[in-house]
Amino acid sequence: MKQRKANTRRLTQLALLLALVLIMSYTPLGYLPVGPLTLSLLTIPVAIGAMLLGPAAGAVLGGAFGLTSFFNALRGGSAMGSALFALNPLATFVMCFGARLAMGWLCGLVYRGARHIWPQRRRLCCAAGGLAAPLLNTVFFMGLLVLFFYRSDYVQGLVANMGAAGPLMFVIGMIGVQGVVEAVLGCAVGAAVTPPLLRVVGEKAPKTDR
Repeated sequence: MKQRKANTRRLTQLALLLALVLIMSYTPLGYLPVGPLTLSLLTIPVAIGAMLLGPAAGAVLGGAFGLTSFFNALRGGSAMGSALFALNPLATFVMCFGARLAMGWLCGLVYRGARHIWPQRRRLCCAAGGLAAPLLNTVFFMGLLVLFFYRSDYVQGLVANMGAAGPLMFVIGMIGVQGVVEAVLGCAVGAAVTPPLLRVVGEKAPKTDR
């Protein structure tokens, strides 16, 4: 009976976080166009879920994020997404969905690894998990963009406009301010919001935890 109640509670928490991801996807917090890319804070609920409920839940939430990103490209909400979908729909799906699913799963593993290394520093571990989500999201998304589309006329046009000397400089130029904003907010919100939530759900922590 206890196990059934615990499973029901976890599913309820996951459902609430999924709802948050979906709601945010229809606000500027989900997708705010900044140049060719978009600034997105959807990595924040993904990171929180991965830290609260584990890597599998992080993968589910990341997958939901990826699906909203793919549908955003389908409906023309992202100029780049729409252009890439026209070039290769399957590669665009992998880039949108696969990158975010892997990000959510690995974010949970980063948090678990940090808790193993710093068992008495829950807030620091939450900051690490919150930072991992936007960083991994950027690395996977941009890595797949270069892998699948760098030689396309569309991306080469962006490269020419930026004057980027090679794929690395193209990635750095594309990340820009929005990448820094996502990383800072992910780290700050993760450190501020997740520790009290972990206490509520009953994560065991040393008495000296801070």
